Amino acid sequence: MPSVSLQLPVAVILLAGGLVASFAGYRLLRALLALYGFAGGVILTPIIASDLGTWQLIAATLAGGLAGAALAIGLYLAGVAFLGAGLAVFVLNLAVEGDPDARLLLAISVGGALAMLVVRRYVLIVGTAFLGGWTAIVGAMALSQNEAAIAATRGDLSRLFPIVPIDGQTPFAIGWLVLGLCGALVQLRTLARLRARKPPRGGG
Repeated sequence: MPSVSLQLPVAVILLAGGLVASFAGYRLLRALLALYGFAGGVILTPIIASDLGTWQLIAATLAGGLAGAALAIGLYLAGVAFLGAGLAVFVLNLAVEGDPDARLLLAISVGGALAMLVVRRYVLIVGTAFLGGWTAIVGAMALSQNEAAIAATRGDLSRLFPIVPIDGQTPFAIGWLVLGLCGALVQLRTLARLRARKPPRGGG
């Protein structure tokens, strides 16, 4: 099956790209957007075009990956806003039991999007650190033949935290938290060093 043959390269992309995103995501944001867009296109194309022949599917998968990369770069600001909204909704789901009120959900989403655009440098650092940590762990698990992670490389995220409750996935959640925090701290320290080296504007 073509989807099985794509499992290894997708897992490697998730692991390597996740580590880079976690520890250097803000500085390499556009390259990472292209990488994740390419991986997303590679994952989704065989699902959409599964009835094609082998060579046609390979060509379509590569084209889908390139289209995904271009789309990810082109929708940069929209992606920033969506990431802010997604992070806000994620926090809301952790804080509220059951399904939150639709109006509250909308308000939280809009507020998160606006906040992301205003302070996107720092939020992007945290966001790339935790997104990168999540994908790196999923990639490593897929390489070790974990069934839920392998399903994720095929586009099915329904078996992994935070899509499912933390019960039964506590080691995954702790590993994600630790890797995300470490990545965010490294990126913030790197940003502070770069600012310290940058000469002040206007001279004097």
